[in-house]
Amino acid sequence: MYHAHIYFDTNQIKAAERLHEKISNHKGINRIFPLVHREVGPHSKPMFEVHFSDNKQSFVQWLDNERGELSVLIHPVSEDALTDHTTRAAWLGAALPIKTKILL
Repeated sequence: MYHAHIYFDTNQIKAAERLHEKISNHKGINRIFPLVHREVGPHSKPMFEVHFSDNKQSFVQWLDNERGELSVLIHPVSEDALTDHTTRAAWLGAALPIKTKILL
């Protein structure tokens, strides 16, 4: 299982909503969550979250092509949330700060 966190600024809400709609119609997605318009958990910007299966390559490539200027954090899900969000993570677009103290 993997998570993708798609980040947006207030001036990118429409782009995030459009991408959210596209993702919700994409095959292989296990779950998509609503846009969160504030910082939450270890995330330093508003974002929405997508859960997808271990067969991730085609979705990640598709997402990279569709994300526009939005940054995306992709990470595996294990019992080690800190490592998942840092050394095991990959970024599409600009890497953003993660509040790692929350994950300890």
